Amino acid sequence: MIVSPRPSSDHDTDWPRVQLHIVTGKGGTGKTTVAASLALALASRGQQVLLCEVENRQGIAQLFDVPPLPYEERRIARGADGQGAAGDVYALAIEPEAALMDYLAMYYRLGRAGKLLDRFGVIDFATTIAPGVRDVLLTGKVYEAVHRNRRGKNSRQYDAVVLDAPPTGRIAQFLGVNSELAGLAKVGPIRSQADTVMTLLRSNLTAVHLVTVLEDMPVQETADGIAQLRRAGLPVGGVVVNLVRSRALDEEDRELAMAGDLPREAIEADLVKAGVDVTPQLVDGLLQEARDHAERRALEDSQRSNIEQLDVPTYELGRLPDGIDMGGLYELAADLLDQGMA
Repeated sequence: MIVSPRPSSDHDTDWPRVQLHIVTGKGGTGKTTVAASLALALASRGQQVLLCEVENRQGIAQLFDVPPLPYEERRIARGADGQGAAGDVYALAIEPEAALMDYLAMYYRLGRAGKLLDRFGVIDFATTIAPGVRDVLLTGKVYEAVHRNRRGKNSRQYDAVVLDAPPTGRIAQFLGVNSELAGLAKVGPIRSQADTVMTLLRSNLTAVHLVTVLEDMPVQETADGIAQLRRAGLPVGGVVVNLVRSRALDEEDRELAMAGDLPREAIEADLVKAGVDVTPQLVDGLLQEARDHAERRALEDSQRSNIEQLDVPTYELGRLPDGIDMGGLYELAADLLDQGMA
């Protein structure tokens, strides 16, 4: 194990000052599931949490079994009891076009004029043609949620924001695009917004967490992502090792299984005691399954060693045998609480 579970308390967290948790990971590692579980864990500590997504996949809605999310903050869950008064999880699917309308209204006081610009196709131009504008708008909306403008229509305040971000291969560019835009716009509202967003993203109020599984390519991409984030001056959070298999064999039996030396006669005798109709084919199959498991464990342990060398806080989430549902999300959230991530 990379990390041992520990009893949780109101102050027992590795990220006590973080208000913006950004979750990234290679496709297929379960970053949306981890982001959702982290949001539930934070809410279980009594925090009001906003869970955001920016990739138009409606992954949050599918996980929580709710209708597709509009560009509107909606309550989708409540934290588990047991950590004191539980908080709520709200969700928001951030769309570039709607975020641009917010931007025009907030910085340029464009009300009806903004809607007219939308009708003339200016919104589509800005979000699909202009380089980097789309990501600037997405991160700008996240910034607004963290530093909520109390004078705005929606004045709900959040203790934490969890962002289900783009994959690891694009995360440094996605978060650093405001810095690039600031270089193009020397003065004015665009430069001001870019500067304020980058101040948040590079501060100790933000942590970028990376999700991986115990396979060569995801672990290597995680290492590369951490290096890119550090070069960009962005704060690296923890690594979440997801979909960890249970340990069906102890160390001694694993070595025997890999060498093909498990005691066949003893296994057959145990099967007979259990009332199983023993055949040579059945025992051969069981021994092969044990060997495959042992070899897989050996590969996973080598990847654990690579993850330990990254020198960041690391957490493990097990593979749920029945798949992901609300009960599974609460189970994973409890694991993150126990390990000190939330």
